[in-house]
Amino acid sequence: MATLMELQAFYKNFNRELEPVQQEAGHFNIFKVEDLLLPKGKPVTYSRRNFYKVSLVSGHSKIHYADHSIEILDSVLVFTNPMIPFLWERISEKHSGYVCVFTEAFFSKFGNIKAYPVFLSADAGVIPLAADDLRLYQELFSRMLDELEGDYLYKYDLLRTLLTEVIHGAQKMQPALAVLPPGSNASERITALFSELLERQFPIELSNQVVQLHTPSAFAGALNIHVNHLNKTLKETTGQTTSNLINDRLLQEAKILLKSTNWTINEIAWALRFEEPNHFSVFFKSRAGITPKKFRQSVID
Repeated sequence: MATLMELQAFYKNFNRELEPVQQEAGHFNIFKVEDLLLPKGKPVTYSRRNFYKVSLVSGHSKIHYADHSIEILDSVLVFTNPMIPFLWERISEKHSGYVCVFTEAFFSKFGNIKAYPVFLSADAGVIPLAADDLRLYQELFSRMLDELEGDYLYKYDLLRTLLTEVIHGAQKMQPALAVLPPGSNASERITALFSELLERQFPIELSNQVVQLHTPSAFAGALNIHVNHLNKTLKETTGQTTSNLINDRLLQEAKILLKSTNWTINEIAWALRFEEPNHFSVFFKSRAGITPKKFRQSVID
């Protein structure tokens, strides 16, 4: 099972000490990847963390999320939020780059960091870099490291500015789904708004959190359009029915919760808006080919 990985555990994992955190500023730190490499064969578990992480990494590796994996062949920027469990598998021996860790409190007075799309999903948060982009981000991360080790009185304000530049630069390469270019037609707008409404409900972070929109009619009502119009539009733009798109996302979240929490199957079923646990089990088996209980056991084994 996944566990909540606290900052103290992160530091201990690399034989480092977590210094006292200034409450007003939140926590920020940056490391060279070369100084954090664990033994290549050391087992790693899926884990959720209570801090954000931005990594600039060069080297062959794979990032494993609960429902899929992403292979990295060269250089990437990777953004992870506290609620998405993952593990990073190093394939090649040589890795280089930087890892920046910080808490939400570090940005508490400077914007809503968790609203940026690069932090909202695994796919949007892994960004391959061309050679010119790599040099630019290497300079930004190197400067953050230098500023952190310096004694400038306002260095944390400067570090927020530099980190924000990294985030915005990456975000410009991965625009939000709902931000459409001028001239987009009505079908594209409806599809983008539907996708945004669907994704806004995830991840499920608390066992008492319940999905609010879970039927085509509910989404149509939220978008103020007829359900038949929504169904027709999504079928034309995605090739899938509204129910299929909703159920695929519910299945994805179900796998994540089964793999990364110790919640009971009943609790997961309730969070995903299934009135009865057996309804959830039937749904899961029909789409995944295995019961929720056996899926969880296969993860543990």
